[in-house]
Amino acid sequence: MQDVEHIQFNNLSIDEALYQFVNNSVLKHLGLQPDAFWTGFEQLLGKHISTNEALLDKRETLQSQIDAYHQSNPTFEFSEYKRFLSDIGYLLPEPDGVTISPKNVDNELSEIAGPQLVVPVMNARYALNAVNARWGSLYDALYGTDVIPHDTGSEPGAHYNPIRGEQVIAYGRAFLNDIVPISGASWEDVLGFDIELGQLKLKVAGQIAPLETPTLFAGYRGLPHAPTHLLFKHNNLHFYIEIDDTHIIGKTDLAHIKDIKVESAISTIMDCEDSVAAVDGEDKVQVYKNWLGLMQGDLSTEVNKGGKSILRKMNPDLQFIGNNGNSLSLSGRSLMFVRNVGHLMTTPAVLYNQKEMPEGILDGVITSLIGKIDLLKPVDATIKNSQKGSIYIVKPKMHGPEEVAFANQLFDDIEDLIDVPRHTIKMGIMDEERRTSLNLKACIAEAAERVVFINTGFLDRTGDEIHTSMLAGPFLPKAQIKTEPWLDAYEQSNVAYGLATGFHHAAQIGKGMWPIPDHMQAMMVAKLAHPQAGATTAWVPSPTAATLHALHYHKINVGSVQESLLTRCKSNIDQILQIPLLQDEEQLTQTEITAEIENNAQGILGYVVRWVDQGVGCSKVPDINNVGLMEDRATCRISSQHITNWLHHGLCNKQQVVDIFKKMAVIVDKQNHNDKSYVSMAPHFDSSIAFNAALNLVLEGTTQPSGYTEPLLHQARLAKKQAQATPAQMAG
Repeated sequence: MQDVEHIQFNNLSIDEALYQFVNNSVLKHLGLQPDAFWTGFEQLLGKHISTNEALLDKRETLQSQIDAYHQSNPTFEFSEYKRFLSDIGYLLPEPDGVTISPKNVDNELSEIAGPQLVVPVMNARYALNAVNARWGSLYDALYGTDVIPHDTGSEPGAHYNPIRGEQVIAYGRAFLNDIVPISGASWEDVLGFDIELGQLKLKVAGQIAPLETPTLFAGYRGLPHAPTHLLFKHNNLHFYIEIDDTHIIGKTDLAHIKDIKVESAISTIMDCEDSVAAVDGEDKVQVYKNWLGLMQGDLSTEVNKGGKSILRKMNPDLQFIGNNGNSLSLSGRSLMFVRNVGHLMTTPAVLYNQKEMPEGILDGVITSLIGKIDLLKPVDATIKNSQKGSIYIVKPKMHGPEEVAFANQLFDDIEDLIDVPRHTIKMGIMDEERRTSLNLKACIAEAAERVVFINTGFLDRTGDEIHTSMLAGPFLPKAQIKTEPWLDAYEQSNVAYGLATGFHHAAQIGKGMWPIPDHMQAMMVAKLAHPQAGATTAWVPSPTAATLHALHYHKINVGSVQESLLTRCKSNIDQILQIPLLQDEEQLTQTEITAEIENNAQGILGYVVRWVDQGVGCSKVPDINNVGLMEDRATCRISSQHITNWLHHGLCNKQQVVDIFKKMAVIVDKQNHNDKSYVSMAPHFDSSIAFNAALNLVLEGTTQPSGYTEPLLHQARLAKKQAQATPAQMAG
């Protein structure tokens, strides 16, 4: 890797590629002068860096106090423990009278309940797939997944299977019968359609039948007596039927229906954080370039599909004739958040007084600056993200209300720097750290005028649970941690605080990711619980999963659920504080311990080797049983901290852990043997940067800040990039 050129500007030393990108691709587009921007940027850093550092120091101070408490109190007494957390300022009094008041919030966040995607913005193809996942084919989602069983005769294959196709169509008809039932008939009997005076008439066996609820019909395309598309709106979500008697499916269908298109990913988080591997100025420029393309509406990429090269770009809006006869336009794209990094990491992309600056501040400034481009577009622009004039930023991994207050003040100053009105930048607060969960209402209070999103996430939340209580004792196996009362209490508390502070019809309450993208039938069973719990959104791993999960929001009216929960959903802090420790009567056998460590180690290695060697921040990694799991830094954090905890408490020893990692590395190497760019870890373990990074996540796990994986992963990725550089690059 070449020595990176930096541009000196007063006390700033800016990666040249970043400097030129900001000046030529962003500031010029906005008509802003570089000197004025960089001067303001430097002033902003001078104001906020010391606060950022002090907040990180406080994390370490609190952790040291908690560690000391557990060392001094081997016998756990809950009331004393809770009093101690209050005494040190970890557990704070709950504030009264907190009500959020964000203005100019798009309907996708305030009024529409539906799925949410999270994708690495560093990958243009994934980003485009996600933003275009606002609409998805129900028939394709069913045909290509295990929601339709792979029974004898109905297996998918290289060619269309009409038996499987019939099952897909039957599923689709059942959906229509459930959501838009026909008076006195069923959708299986429909032969055709007619539209009279804005009303949908269905031709059924020689007679005309109306919908049981005619107002669900929202519009159409084509001619009133020969429509090609029929649009419906239910629970604030749309779907439309495509009619084509020449299509391979439509020509054999009684009503000539060829597909049902479902409004799917209502919002998407374009991620700069856990799902990317951005460690230097070069990487950050790629992240920001893609975000710029999304905000300008011109991001595109070549995709090879079926041997053909296809130019993929952002979808335009959808046009219909409304049932009132007027034109009706619906967004063709998912509403986009951008997720910045948290407060912890620094970046060599910009040096301030010759020290790396906080990466979260850099993300906040540059992604907001780029977001302003969308604000300046006219309301009727062909491609526009926010119709209400807001920039949406998710801020992860904040510990408690002081850190939220810091982010809120930072956003204030960014708004002044880029010259947009106060609270233009909206904040998503990720409830994924223990100190935030316990003080969530106070966190919301600190950003009440800009918060539009809270969510829960088992993985990071459990990683922090383990690290915070590392010295309290050995934790239960990972699968058992999920079943403990603290987790249900945490999930319920998030909804309770959201509703208590006015999120109903104002902002999103979210739930976590489905991690097994190939197991959609299981997802259809499990994730129904999210809208039932009052969550207006939940994360899914793919556009296909978004289309399927959208069906849950037709089945459950989340607005009605929230109304029923407003007065009866409560938070139980005492239950959240119950640490999921292994009890004496639950001693594990050595076989069980080894199996648990092997499973964790295999997942860590499978993820880290791609992160370090290939710069892949999120991917489907086969587990020890070759089941593909979505892995990112959050999954790596919980797995590494879990082994660290068992190692610290003597359930295993260092040599045992090292031997298991070597054994699992061989398995991971075999699982990746078809990847031509893959570099095996075995047998040269000592020289494998990726292997040692993965192992060190465990061996050094007690000293990693909050158990985060970023410091060691960034260090290893930078070393790998240096090792991969050619002599010409190194010479500049």
